[in-house]
Amino acid sequence: MKQFFRGPYRRAVIGGALGLIGLVALLLCMLPLRDHISTATPALVFVLPVVVCVMIGGFAPGVLVSLVGFLFYDIFFLPPYGRVAIQAPQNWTALFVYLAVALVMARVVTNLKEAREEGQRRVEDAARLYELSQALIGDLTLPQLLDHIVSTVQTVFEPCWTAMVLPELDGDANLEGAKLTVAARAGQALSETDIASLTESEGQIRSLGLSDGHSLDRVAVALVASNRPVGLLVLQEVEFARQDRALLGTFANQAALAVERAQLQDQALRTLLLEEVDRWRGAMMGAVSHDLRTPLASIKAAVSGLRQSGDAIAPSDASELLELIELQSDRLARLVTNLLDMTRIDSGALEVRTSATAFDDLIAEALLSIQGLVSPERVVLDAPPELPLLQIDHVLVGQVLANLLENAARLSPDDSTISVGARVVNDGSDALMEVSVTDEGPGIAVGNREQVFKMFSQNSGGGRAGLGLAIAKAFVEAHGGSIWIDPNVTKGARFVFTLPVASNVLPSV
Repeated sequence: MKQFFRGPYRRAVIGGALGLIGLVALLLCMLPLRDHISTATPALVFVLPVVVCVMIGGFAPGVLVSLVGFLFYDIFFLPPYGRVAIQAPQNWTALFVYLAVALVMARVVTNLKEAREEGQRRVEDAARLYELSQALIGDLTLPQLLDHIVSTVQTVFEPCWTAMVLPELDGDANLEGAKLTVAARAGQALSETDIASLTESEGQIRSLGLSDGHSLDRVAVALVASNRPVGLLVLQEVEFARQDRALLGTFANQAALAVERAQLQDQALRTLLLEEVDRWRGAMMGAVSHDLRTPLASIKAAVSGLRQSGDAIAPSDASELLELIELQSDRLARLVTNLLDMTRIDSGALEVRTSATAFDDLIAEALLSIQGLVSPERVVLDAPPELPLLQIDHVLVGQVLANLLENAARLSPDDSTISVGARVVNDGSDALMEVSVTDEGPGIAVGNREQVFKMFSQNSGGGRAGLGLAIAKAFVEAHGGSIWIDPNVTKGARFVFTLPVASNVLPSV
C-alpha cells in the first residue's frame, strides 16, 4: 500500500483524476448547448482530457478516461439521451470513431512522452556517470567517494535508504571472517535491525541481502573488482525498470573501482613506509657500525695497552692513552646525545624555552660541550665587539653550534682554523642575527648541499654527516630561523643560520 502511492502509481492516480475531472467539467459546459452543436463536436472536445491524462499518468489511465468519455458521449449527446443506446445507425460510427481516435491519440502521446523521458533520463544518467568518473580520478578520500556514490544512487533511484557495506580488512586482503561495516548511507536513517541484517554475516558479502529473506523489497548489488568482491551496495524499498538495473550495475562498478583504488593506495603507502623503514634501518646500522665501532675500538685498544704494559709503560705514553680514552668517550657521549635529540624531534617532544642570551656566552657553552673533540685554539671568532642579545633556547642553539664545530673539525685538517662569524641583518620589521661557521675542509658539492641536512647522509668528501647537521637544522627551524650552505665559498664550507634577536634590545650600529 505504501508503494502504491509512490512514483508511477502516484502519477497514474493524479492523471486519471485530472482526466475525469476534465470530462465532467467539459460535460457541464456543453450540456446547455447540446441542441445548438453538432454530434461530432463533443467527440472532438472529449479527446482533450484524454491527452492531458496520458501526459501526466500514462496510457492505462488514458484508456480509462477514453472509456468514460465514450459513455458520456453516448448517454448525453447521442439520442435517445440518458440511456446507453443508439437510435440512428450513423451514430454508432461516430461513437466508435471517437473511441478509436481517443485510444490512438493516447498511444501516440504515451510513446512521445516515453521517448522524451527516456532521452532525458539518458542525458541525466550520462551526466551522473561523468560526475562519478570525475570523482574517481579526483583527490577525494574514500569516505568522500562513498558518500558521493550513495547520495547519487539515492537521488537517481529514490529508495527508502541506500547503504554501502564494506569489510574491515585491517591490511589483510582475505575476506574470510572479516567484520562488515556500513561505510556510507543516504536517505532515511537505518534502524539497528537494518544495520544488524547488513553486517551479521562475516565475510559473506556476496549473498548478503539477496537470499537471506530479511526483506523482499531489498536490492543488493555486489561490488566486484579484479574478480573479487570488495563490498556491497544495498537499496531498501526501491522499484526500477529493467534498463535501470544496468545503470545500477554501472554505479556498482564505479564504487568497486573506488574501493579497490583506495585499497591499492593504502597498500602503496604501506610499501613506501616499509621501504623508508628499511632505509632508516640500513642507515642506522651504518651509523652504528661506523660512529660507534671506531671510538669503541680505540677505547678498547687503549685500555688493553694500559693493562698489558702495567708499570712498565712510560708516564707520557700512559697519559696519551688516557687522553685517547677520554676523547673517544666524549665522541660516544656526543653520538648518544644526538640520538636522544633526534628521538625528541621525531616524537614531537621538542620544547623551545627562550631567554635573552649573549652571543659570547653561547660560544663558550658550545666549546665547553665539545671540549676534547675540538681544540679551542682552532676556533677563531669573527664578530663585532658589541652584539645584541639573542632570544633563544641557549641549550638547543648551543647544540647547533657544537654540532657545526665538531663537523667542521672532523672534516678539516688538524692544523686548520675554524671561523665563527656573526652579524645583525634585518628581515622586514624583525632583526635577526646571522651566524656562520667556516672550515678549510674539502667542501660540499652543489648537488649535496641539501642532502647533508638529512640524517646519515654522505658528503662528496667521503665523510659522514650523521645526525649532527639534521639536528642543527631542526633546532634552528624550531626558532623560526633557517640554515644553509653559502654557495659563494670556493674553499671549504661555510654553514650559515639565522636566530631571532631579543625585541627589547636594539642592535649595535
